[in-house]
Amino acid sequence: MSLLRSRRTGYYLVLLGATTVVFTALYTYGMGAWEGRPRPWFRSLEVVFQSFTTTGYGEDAGWDTPQMNFLVILMQLAGIGLILTAADVFAAPWIRRALTESLPTAAPDADDHVILCTYSSRGEAFLDELDSRGRDAVVVEADEARARDLHDAGRTVVHGDPESIDVLRDAGIERATALVSDAADDTSASIVLTAREAVSDIEVVTIVDDASVAHYHRIAGADDVLSPRQLLGESLAHHVPTSVTTVVEDSVELGGDLELVELSIDPGSDLCNRRAGEVELGDRFAVDVVGAWIGGTFESPIPPSAELNEDVRLLVAGAPDRIAALREEATSTIRSLSGRRVLVAGYGDAGAAAAAELEETAAAVTVIDREAGPEVDIVGDTREPDVFREAGVTDASAVIVAVNDDTTAIFTTLVVAELNPEAEILVRANDPESEPKLYRAGADYVQSLATVSGRMLASTVLDDETVLTFDTRIDLVRLPAGRLVGSTVVDADVRAETGCTVLAVGRDGEMITSFDPASFALEPDDEVVLAGTDESVHRFEETFLGE
Repeated sequence: MSLLRSRRTGYYLVLLGATTVVFTALYTYGMGAWEGRPRPWFRSLEVVFQSFTTTGYGEDAGWDTPQMNFLVILMQLAGIGLILTAADVFAAPWIRRALTESLPTAAPDADDHVILCTYSSRGEAFLDELDSRGRDAVVVEADEARARDLHDAGRTVVHGDPESIDVLRDAGIERATALVSDAADDTSASIVLTAREAVSDIEVVTIVDDASVAHYHRIAGADDVLSPRQLLGESLAHHVPTSVTTVVEDSVELGGDLELVELSIDPGSDLCNRRAGEVELGDRFAVDVVGAWIGGTFESPIPPSAELNEDVRLLVAGAPDRIAALREEATSTIRSLSGRRVLVAGYGDAGAAAAAELEETAAAVTVIDREAGPEVDIVGDTREPDVFREAGVTDASAVIVAVNDDTTAIFTTLVVAELNPEAEILVRANDPESEPKLYRAGADYVQSLATVSGRMLASTVLDDETVLTFDTRIDLVRLPAGRLVGSTVVDADVRAETGCTVLAVGRDGEMITSFDPASFALEPDDEVVLAGTDESVHRFEETFLGE
């Protein structure tokens, strides 16, 4: 902004000088040639400024020739224009600054909070996660316009350079529980060093765009370095059609007799094109149906009228043998992956991670990117239909769009949807706002980088609950039983009240995964393992854990 103002000031001074010189020369010439009253140049300069400033014309007032009268009129109009321009260049910014509230440069009341250094769509998702858990945050933002927008939106913001130790102290780093840096990779390394200089034992978390620099952030002192692009790419690969993604793996101890899996329904299977209320999955297979992704939206519980087809992905929990039976029904006509072809459009961190995951399967993978490389099969612009024709899109069963720009991703999705309407299109988006447009463009599954980043940060920083997954748009959390103590899951009507599904109960160091929800009563020290969306988990906290 200061650069813009300095340029406008310079342009105005150049305009003023040029206008003054031209009119001084014309006035000097006109007074001698047309009026017969020669004037020295300095006298002409005085008359020009008298005209510009509307202060009068002295002894020269009253001209006899039309040429001079017309020249004086032009000088008067030019003077008015210069005055109005000067008001816009000099007076208006000064008035705006005088009337605009000053941005805060400190957060003296912040305590037990999280400091977020620089704001982005990823940071916005993280702040939403903090809001849902009732945690305070202070945003340190150097950009004045962005800081003002945050301040006007009601966020606690400190306007200043996050690389400055004084600014971090003003943001209350001594009283903060954690610091998160979401700046450029090199800037984040500097912020980490500054944070460690201010407080040696604060938890410091960074997000990197380039996974190769994560090592240097750890050297600088970061406790955790997150690479959401890589995770997002792996998540997209897991959602390739007919693959079954186990959401709960070795990282979560729920007991050997409980699985939580996400699976798709193949065309021609026994479940395809039937209503959820008709097949009654829970009773038929003795599983907990947590919910389903229908048209890109997670529905929990599944509406009885919902049609189960190849666009629906189920999230179910149950004993391994019962899950196997359901999987058989859902994928009984599954084709062998050995004959399937998958295209990966975009070979950044997300695209590379997706391709690497798919290489572990029997799928034939073709990589498309603008830049040539050892792993790139087709070099070209993903917005060009001929590039996809060359890659064999008409024979592909799935296309992963992992380009870096949402606008390009939308256009690429339109191209693929036209060339092969039967292909499953899975897209990486930067901002959550792009998701609806991508679905309208023809995407079957969209994962937002900002959402994944926010969930990764929340699961890393927050210690009031255990977030066990963050790449599937559902929460799997372990929480105290709270006001459920003495009641059963059925008596408390947890599903109807909150939208969460109770999968297991932790008691005396053991995980109970098989219990009758109508008769099993919760005890004081019990914990419950829940599956649900952010909103449903938050409703559970408010209903059963809140004050």
